[in-house]
Amino acid sequence: MAGREVVTGRGAVARAARFARDRRRARRRDRGSASIEFLGFLPVLILVALAAVQLGLAAYAVQQAGTAARAAARTASLDEVKTSPAAAGLAAMSGWLAEGTDVGVTPCGDGQARATATVDIPSVIPGVDFGSAKRSATMPCDDG
Repeated sequence: MAGREVVTGRGAVARAARFARDRRRARRRDRGSASIEFLGFLPVLILVALAAVQLGLAAYAVQQAGTAARAAARTASLDEVKTSPAAAGLAAMSGWLAEGTDVGVTPCGDGQARATATVDIPSVIPGVDFGSAKRSATMPCDDG
């Protein structure tokens, strides 16, 4: 074997023992370091999770505003209205989100009924206001 030096005897055994001892010491010093690194990264993970939940809540609020506006406009466009269009819009929404909702309706005037729903966007972070979502809908009136 050209270029390789083969060491045998006491020197090799002592070197191997030192190497094994150093590795054990290094493992003892590193014990728990993964836990500490995870604890340092945990706030970042929580922040990303909260941002994802908040984004989902905002999208849901926008969708619910559209649903309320369509239901209110559809009810206002009918000849015989059995319930108020604003109440119909609120009834079409999720109950927990309907509390902070305002539904405005313009009844049939020029052949169309219009409704606008404004929903407060809930926040997962206390004290932070994300505003509101506003959607409008227009329905043709019944000529019946």
